[in-house]
Amino acid sequence: MSGSTRIVAVLGPTNTGKTHYAIERMLGHRTGVIGLPLRLLAREVYDKIVALRGPSVVALVTGEERIVPPRTQYWVCTVEAMPEGLGADCVAVDEIQLCADPERGHVFTDRLLRARGLHETLFLGSDTMRGPIAALVPEAQFVRRERMSQLVFTGSKKITRMPPRSAIVGFSVENVYAIAELIRRQKGGAAVVMGALSPRTRNAQVDLYQNGEVDYLVATDAIGMGLNLDIDHVAFSALSKFDGRRMRPLAPNELGQIAGRAGRGMASGTFGVTGEARPLDEGMAQAIMEHRFTPLKKLNWRNSALRFNSVDALISALEEAPSGEHLLKAREADDLMALKSLAGEAEVIARASDGASVRLLWDVCRIPDFRGISHAEHAGLLQVIFGHLHEGGHIPDDFMARQIRRIDRTHGDIDTLSKRLAYIRTWTYVAQRNGWVRDESHWRGETRAVEDRVSDALHERLTQRFVDRRTSVLLRRLKQKEALLAEVNDKGEVTVEGEFVGRLEGFRFMPDKSAQGAEAKALKSASLQALAPQFHLRADRFYNAPDTEIDFTEQGGLMWGEYAVGKLTVGADPLKPQVEVFVDEAAGPDVEQKVQRRLQHFIDRKVAALFEPLLALSRDEALSGLARGFAFRMVENFGILPRADVAQEVKDLDQEARGALRKHGIRFGQFTIFMPLLLKPAPTRLRLVLWSLARGLSEFPEAPPPGLVTVPSVKDAEPGVDTMCGYRISGERAIRIDMLERLADMLRAKDSRAGFEATADMLSITGMTLEQFADLMQGLGYKAERGERAKVKPAPVEAAAEGAAAPAEGTVAEAAPAPEVAEAEAVPVEPVEAPAETPAEAADAEPELEVFFTFTWARAARQQQGRGPRREGRGQPGQGEGRAKDRPRGGKPQEGGRRRDGKPQGGKGGKPGQQGAKTYSSRPPKKEKAIDPDNPFAAALMGLKEGN
Repeated sequence: MSGSTRIVAVLGPTNTGKTHYAIERMLGHRTGVIGLPLRLLAREVYDKIVALRGPSVVALVTGEERIVPPRTQYWVCTVEAMPEGLGADCVAVDEIQLCADPERGHVFTDRLLRARGLHETLFLGSDTMRGPIAALVPEAQFVRRERMSQLVFTGSKKITRMPPRSAIVGFSVENVYAIAELIRRQKGGAAVVMGALSPRTRNAQVDLYQNGEVDYLVATDAIGMGLNLDIDHVAFSALSKFDGRRMRPLAPNELGQIAGRAGRGMASGTFGVTGEARPLDEGMAQAIMEHRFTPLKKLNWRNSALRFNSVDALISALEEAPSGEHLLKAREADDLMALKSLAGEAEVIARASDGASVRLLWDVCRIPDFRGISHAEHAGLLQVIFGHLHEGGHIPDDFMARQIRRIDRTHGDIDTLSKRLAYIRTWTYVAQRNGWVRDESHWRGETRAVEDRVSDALHERLTQRFVDRRTSVLLRRLKQKEALLAEVNDKGEVTVEGEFVGRLEGFRFMPDKSAQGAEAKALKSASLQALAPQFHLRADRFYNAPDTEIDFTEQGGLMWGEYAVGKLTVGADPLKPQVEVFVDEAAGPDVEQKVQRRLQHFIDRKVAALFEPLLALSRDEALSGLARGFAFRMVENFGILPRADVAQEVKDLDQEARGALRKHGIRFGQFTIFMPLLLKPAPTRLRLVLWSLARGLSEFPEAPPPGLVTVPSVKDAEPGVDTMCGYRISGERAIRIDMLERLADMLRAKDSRAGFEATADMLSITGMTLEQFADLMQGLGYKAERGERAKVKPAPVEAAAEGAAAPAEGTVAEAAPAPEVAEAEAVPVEPVEAPAETPAEAADAEPELEVFFTFTWARAARQQQGRGPRREGRGQPGQGEGRAKDRPRGGKPQEGGRRRDGKPQGGKGGKPGQQGAKTYSSRPPKKEKAIDPDNPFAAALMGLKEGN
């Protein structure tokens, strides 16, 4: 080298502009070479110089990438790939403190001792290198550069409380992925940067962070090697790492190198710890802030003067010890381990018989173990490659094609794609070696294309897994205080800035269920701000919607279509419920009030329409006295009152009061006082809701399906539910109260003392079987006696056709009741055709039996249950408004009041009997007032009375 060469060591902490200074100095010369510690950093510097000087004069040379234009002036390389003997005007080596690295230190030391530019040589690195450089390169000049901003220690913080523009550092792939997953859930996403990524994947991930799509970066210590990123805070998730041999704690200068990435230019940065990392002690934190680290004394060294006359000679040269107090023999590197393994193979030794073969073997052993597989497997692959190169001078095309074809797939998860990327890097490295393949440009293009495809797929998977684009987009736009564009389709799906964020159900925003925890909160917060105009538009449409689009549920909910928009709450008046709306707070008070008014209008009109008879009753000013009080009781109980509950009030009402109440549709039944119009399904459904609100129930009972006469009784139901449903419990089932009154009309004509059987009409209106009807009657206070008898068979058709008069005495037909009795009391049984029987068979066959029930009044049980006549002489159950005036107080019909069939006469609407017409009253007849003899009309009145 020329003695005029200027050697300068530019030393100082991070963020001092050392790399930028070296680029400027190199571009000031006609030619130059710069060596960088990582291919990621080499790609970054290459892009910068290309932007300044154009791609035609800039080369990029790394282990897996080689771009060398014909008119190259400036070479950007990894330190291992720096070309020798170029005679460049300027040579620069960055991060020179890596001379102390156990794995790669010997390469940097070799460049420190032997790499020189014709006019200028630059070594860039930490102050810790001042002593070794001064000792090994005495002619070197030192330039100290100060950090352009401050670096401050902030202690420990949870990952969930990490400030934006932070980098969280992990020292294993598993740790990096776990942190990135947590950041995605809590903050919307993170970019992932690792040394094992291809430049294409790394650049795509860095772009996510640099352009603000995500505010967090999760990386390995690769970011400590000069990557220029806009980082405000660096947090260490661990303080130890696996260095390829063992777990060891990170030295203060290593921590300082990584922490120094925080703060760029004049902007200050902070650093701290997070996760399971123990807090830094005060002395170490202070040393990092002040950039005070223990000076390096020993640099790793490996002999560069290699001998290739034999494999043993090569190994011996590589294992030579250094001379001098500042150099330390490097530990056995991967390439030397591979060489020793192959030296044990007879085939390899046989091939490596001359200097050229040994040099070729050494070049093959320097292929990095990108795959990270076992040492033996890696050595096996190297042996195959060496065999092809030694035998044919190049690797066969079909062999290369098979290896690449196995890797050229883009499906699979992150781990699978990462392995494929590591595998293709091996063949990319092979294709970059001069003369190793027949068509270098073809195979370099092929391997690069596969690496790009796998890199793009890996970037896509990393983004899918660790970046929630919708949340990150929303948070970024909110941070920039820009208006967000929200859209709601006809299905209620909400998109903000084109990203699906959830659904608008009525006036409540429901974030996408895949978002959880802080992610869901952030998503909802951002979305609600964007939805503000949509809430107002929807409220206007709702306010003008017809009542047919709104409905209430049996649990008191208020629905607009399929969405809940509110619920009913109890009001001061049972018939005036209030409304509580479901509106997000972000919609604003105007929207809330508009929705509240519309729902209140709806429920007020619904009550007015369905309870119109009841409301008319409450507003009737003509009612007074007992009638007005009874009307209040009816309104209070939503138009249905069990008669037993108001027995005295009914007794006290005179005919005029009853008439006034009947004008409003009130029916005074035997069991229930009710308004028939309110028994329809719609009023019943609303009545149950209003009654449940008034009772303060947490779960509202549901109305029975419409059209059913009887339903099963519900055990442990709230008292009064059956009445509000329009039913009365009787036994195991409940019967509709209007049908019960019809049944009472039928029972009125029956002799409940002598006993009677169920008629077809009774079973028909109740829709019950005979056994179910018996249970019902027992619930009403009757006693049901079960019996069996011979079944009456229909008369033969032939006999009927011949016009036979009466059946002969002793035949089965003789046991049948009279026609009218059979029609009224017998349970109809559909005739079944029987096979013809011979006379002998008919005589021997046992008669077919049928079950029947005889019902009698169970007075004692009735009086105990409070369901029977309240006193002697009140008439039979079902008698309705009163008892027959012409019956004795015992309630038994007079003999003259019986029909020819022996049954009581006087059913509802029946014709007068021989004893005269029967009249009914709700109370016993009043004692006639005696005629005053002093009345001038006394004689005439007496005459009229006697005439009647």
